[in-house]
Amino acid sequence: MTTASGRPLPQLTAQNEFFWTAGADDRLRIQECRTCTELIHPPQPVCRYCHGTEMGVREVSGAATLIGFTHNQRFGLPGLPPPYVVGQVALVEDPRIRLTTTVIGCEATDLVLGMRMEVVFEQHEDVWLPLFRPTAEQPEPAPLPADDIDPDRFAEHVRPRVSTAKFEDRVALTGIGMSDIGRRLMVPPLALTVQACERAVADAGLTMADIDGLSSYPGGGNVGGFGEGGVTALESALGLRPTWYNGGIETFGPGGSVIAAMLAVAGGLARHVLCFRTVWEATYNELIRTGSTAPLGGGRTTSWQLPFGATSAAHTLAQNAQRHFHRYGTTKETLGWIALNQRANAALNPTAVYRDPLTMEDYLSARPVTSPFGLYDCDVPCDGAVAVIVSAVETAADLAEPPVYVEAVGTQILERVEWDQSTLTHEPQVLGQSAHLWSRTELRPEDVDVAELYDGFSFNCLSWIEALGFCKIGEAKDFLDGGKNIARDGILPLNTHGGQLSHGRTHGMGLIHEAVAQLRGECGPRQVAGARVAVTSSGGLTPSGVLLLRSER
Repeated sequence: MTTASGRPLPQLTAQNEFFWTAGADDRLRIQECRTCTELIHPPQPVCRYCHGTEMGVREVSGAATLIGFTHNQRFGLPGLPPPYVVGQVALVEDPRIRLTTTVIGCEATDLVLGMRMEVVFEQHEDVWLPLFRPTAEQPEPAPLPADDIDPDRFAEHVRPRVSTAKFEDRVALTGIGMSDIGRRLMVPPLALTVQACERAVADAGLTMADIDGLSSYPGGGNVGGFGEGGVTALESALGLRPTWYNGGIETFGPGGSVIAAMLAVAGGLARHVLCFRTVWEATYNELIRTGSTAPLGGGRTTSWQLPFGATSAAHTLAQNAQRHFHRYGTTKETLGWIALNQRANAALNPTAVYRDPLTMEDYLSARPVTSPFGLYDCDVPCDGAVAVIVSAVETAADLAEPPVYVEAVGTQILERVEWDQSTLTHEPQVLGQSAHLWSRTELRPEDVDVAELYDGFSFNCLSWIEALGFCKIGEAKDFLDGGKNIARDGILPLNTHGGQLSHGRTHGMGLIHEAVAQLRGECGPRQVAGARVAVTSSGGLTPSGVLLLRSER
């Protein structure tokens, strides 16, 4: 079938053309290592198994197992309006080979994990998209394929510490600042950045002349509503003269600028590094709606998911949540207790975007987004900036506020970074980083007084809870039931400022800000009594980072 729908199509290259044009003769083809005969996807110049470099192509049957699906009712593409089903299938020849696809030929309610699927090619210009439908004859549903590493065994794969000395002992967090937070503030994003940075510098009792390092995420470049222009923009606006600077998206999550700054300070390249993160999605989206700015994109895509309608991280994480439900008996109500907890905390935070009461009935009846996620499983796009100052520990005693010390960080990547090739039942890039964190400290999960865990979606937060060991893998349903354990007076006070689900999407830096404020005892009615140790995470799916902080040395 040929269409001229405007649907986003893949960029054809010498490395991938065999895949995207295979439908011309109705045959699915996957890259093969000629040395060890393993299948490789997405295509690579080197085999991940034997590191051989002689690559070929193998024709496969087109038969697969359905290992995930989400009924999308919110997002759309030209030529692909909602509702539609985004799915993941594992090839019968090798279940490690997974393809994101659009599921066709049935109703979403007829789909079952483990169903047998078959490829159906759909032509768009010079591209044949491999879609999948259920086969006419259905055997008993197959089990989910195994992950590369069992979720219970990530600690076995963490690299040991090089020495007992830790760079974390040479740094402290000495200043925090937050700009105005809101929906559609309609102010330049750099103005929000400057506001947050000036507040952080004043909070630490420093001046701009004391700042000799800058660190940001995602750095400069055209990132739409996800940044203000990076280090270059702030340096130009304030006339700073940093001896060290850092900005980029391939780091330890959206709050990874803070960990990068710690390394610079511990290495002697700077004494006071100003770290910042700015989002202005609400205003940016309004400007697009009114035609005042043009959306990003255009041309063909390098994504292996976008041509099939997987336009959002929600489509990946929804399928991971579905598999967690399937394997461990988790329910939508389990995720609901996270959303309700965040809203209860936000009610005590005057800077939160959403503060109105939220009931389980409200949560369950909310507008569906992509199953099993509804409106209140998703964080709140907003405008705002957050800044954190990392200082050399020997300077901290002379500054305005009590320093917050760093006990440990977790950064190691143990999972595949491609979204649809990684861990099946948890948000990817949380299990490895969490295991790495605990390898760098003698403290244990039971020592944590407050947790500020990344919640771009409710399921992210559940994944961090299990990954960090606050309950065992697969036991979040019991741990979260009723919400008592994660309440401010529970055994794990969680996302005390309202989290990204209610306070607003400040992309991890808001969680670090709240962790520091809690350890200082500055949070007023939402303050956790006696908070001395906090854990805070940033990211997941993409590489992430996690910090263990303490109020005393």
